[in-house]
This record gives sequence, structure tokens and C-alpha cells, in this order.
Amino acid sequence: MAVALKRHDISYVQFDAKQVGQTMFWWPPMTRWFSSNERIAIAGVPLETVDQGKATREDYLRYLRTVVEQFDLEVKTFEPVVGIEKQSEGGFVVTTSPQRGKQQYRLQKIILATGGTAFPRKLDVKGEDLPHVSHYMGDPHIYFRKRVLIVGGRNSAVEAALRIHQVGADVTISYRRSEFNAKSIKYWLYPEIMGLIRSGRIRAHFNTVVSEITPSGARLASCDESRPLFGNPWSSFNVPADFVLLLVGYVADMSLAKMAGVQLVGENEIPVFDERTMETNVPGVYIAGTATGGTQARYRIFLENCHIHIERILAAIIGAPSPPTPEPLAQPET
Repeated sequence: MAVALKRHDISYVQFDAKQVGQTMFWWPPMTRWFSSNERIAIAGVPLETVDQGKATREDYLRYLRTVVEQFDLEVKTFEPVVGIEKQSEGGFVVTTSPQRGKQQYRLQKIILATGGTAFPRKLDVKGEDLPHVSHYMGDPHIYFRKRVLIVGGRNSAVEAALRIHQVGADVTISYRRSEFNAKSIKYWLYPEIMGLIRSGRIRAHFNTVVSEITPSGARLASCDESRPLFGNPWSSFNVPADFVLLLVGYVADMSLAKMAGVQLVGENEIPVFDERTMETNVPGVYIAGTATGGTQARYRIFLENCHIHIERILAAIIGAPSPPTPEPLAQPET
């Protein structure tokens, strides 16, 4: 979006609460995208990798730095927005809180591109805040020769189980459903995880949820209706663990949309906006990217099908006709 504005000589200011690419920064080292490179390239800049394969975390962070350098974008990093006030005479006053103290900016329009995975989804169980519990997988080396319980059943959890197992950890995985959904897991991960589970090299407890986390592990409870919790001694059991990774998904941070007065619908806080222009119910406030889906239960809005948002917002700002809606991707890859 910043590149598009700059190309059209539109004055803008860009804020980031942390560093460029922060959401990818907390990915585990060498994690590969599910998506092919041409679908996640931005601003017309090709994304190339050494092996012509899917980009890693490191590849994409380097790519983002290159885009910033190529277009000489001025990104005010580590300058979170803490206030948005609509002015009676038009426009907005945006307040930020960088390390040097609060700053204010008077702006005519606001574009929110805050993403959909700002915070980890919490289980809200006893012990979730213990020091050996995390909602993010670190460098796999941390878990060498340690007992690790992974909670979750989609890409993050499955990939963590495989990578941690490969460095010599003793891995157990808990998932609330009866099996992994092969269609929602990276196609190169699914056969490997299933093979290791069948051979017993990774233990899997399906139809289970975490009921409590302790300093020495966690307690799992059955969530299978055919096995009632009460009166069934096998419905709840302890799993010893040195580390517990709760990889059960992420939630969007819609706080800036709320500050701006954007109407949010439902518990997933889906913003109200005009799909032709991406303008929200608040005149002059636009929304782009995966933030348009709020917190998604099933990811249907992802980088590949958000490129059109830039063209729509730009057209609305310069008064051009809205671009036609592109054909949907044949096979969503994220």
C-alpha cells in the first residue's frame, strides 16, 4: 500500500508497532511458507529463492527489507498507534507512542492493515502462564532431549512436532479432534507426521483437551462424547513434559479499528466495509489485508487474495473506477 501511494505522489505516513515483518519474525527459524513465491510477492517485486523452492521465514524477512530499500519507504517502526480521533472539521488526529514520547499527526485518511494474527489464542486453563509454557515455538535446538507436549492440530502444531522430533525431543501431541485434516496441513508434512504417529515415534492423543498445566506436565481430558468425563477413569490423564507448546491459533488485534469507530461484527470482530473501495462504515477509514476477516476460524482471507485491496483503496483515494474483482484462486495455498 505504501509503495502504491508513493508511486502516485500521495503524501503518507506509515506506522509499525514493532519492526517491519514482525509477524514473521516470531515464526520459528527456517519455517517455509505454504504459498508459492509468486503469490506472496508484493509491489511488483519478484521473490526469488536460492533453491527455487517456497520462501522461508528468513527469505521473506530479507525480501521485505529489500522492498523497503528499493522504494525508499519511510516506515516509522517501533511507533505504535495509541489513539485515533475524528475531527469535526474533517480528517483525524493520530497519536503514537514511540520510545521518545507521544507524537501526534493530523491525517486526512487512515488505512488499517493490521493483519489477523497479532496475538496467540489462549486456552484459559490453570498453569497457562507457567515459565515452561509458550504459544510460540522457539528454535528447535531448545528442545533437544526434552519431553515436549504440543497442543494443536494444524500447520503450526504439526510442523513443530516434526521439527522438534527431528532434533531429538520426546514429542507428544494433543488435538481436540479425532484426526488431522489432510486438506488443511501442508502436503509435505501430513505423510511424515502420520508415519511417525503410526510407528509410535510421536505419541498422539486425539479427542483430548488440556484441563490443567503443572510444572511437571499437563493434564489431558477426553472431549469425545462417546467417553464421558465423569465416572470414566480413562477420561483424564497426566502427560509429563518439560515444555508445553500451545499452538492453537491466533487472534486479530482490532483495537485500532475500534478506536477509529469501525463497526465490528460478531465474536470474531469482522469489520464492516465496502468491498468495492475497502472503505469502512467510517468515511475516510479503509481496511486492507487479512484484517478484513477479523479473527478467522478458518483462513479464507490470506495474502494471496488481498492484493486487490491495494488497487481498490488507491482507486477510491484518487477518484478512479474500482478495479474488477479477480477470479478466485483455484486452490488457496495458505
